[in-house]
Amino acid sequence: MGDRLKDIEREALLLGRYLSPVRHDETGRKRLDRSAYTLLTRLHAQGPMSIGQLTEAFSLDASTLNRQTAAMMRNGLVERIPDPDGGLARKFLVTKAGRDQLLADRRANIRGLRRVLEDWPEDDVATLADLLRRFNGEIEARDGRPWPRR
Repeated sequence: MGDRLKDIEREALLLGRYLSPVRHDETGRKRLDRSAYTLLTRLHAQGPMSIGQLTEAFSLDASTLNRQTAAMMRNGLVERIPDPDGGLARKFLVTKAGRDQLLADRRANIRGLRRVLEDWPEDDVATLADLLRRFNGEIEARDGRPWPRR
């Protein structure tokens, strides 16, 4: 099992590298960086979140998230709103521009995956999706930080 674990570690590293958003898409439009893409994806899936909730969700330092969310606010991708549930903490909400950028980048990512997997049998694509979901689910269960899924 040891050699297989080394293989999985290496392939997971490469997968993360290959799936990282590129700086520009095929039309020259600037793409989101990895942190903005990840944060926007979470906010889009879960709804407004405070810095404290983001810190818990990502297991990152609040100062790191403050820098990332500040950059996203400057770029018009998120806005701070009062807590819809009446709490004291302000929360980050994805703006229309942020949602549009996120969805455009996601479509570009899916186009790239389609090109890579176009010659694969449908069953293999389904198996890959199932195994990645299972793999990530195991990590999330052990970490206690599940990612919202449909």
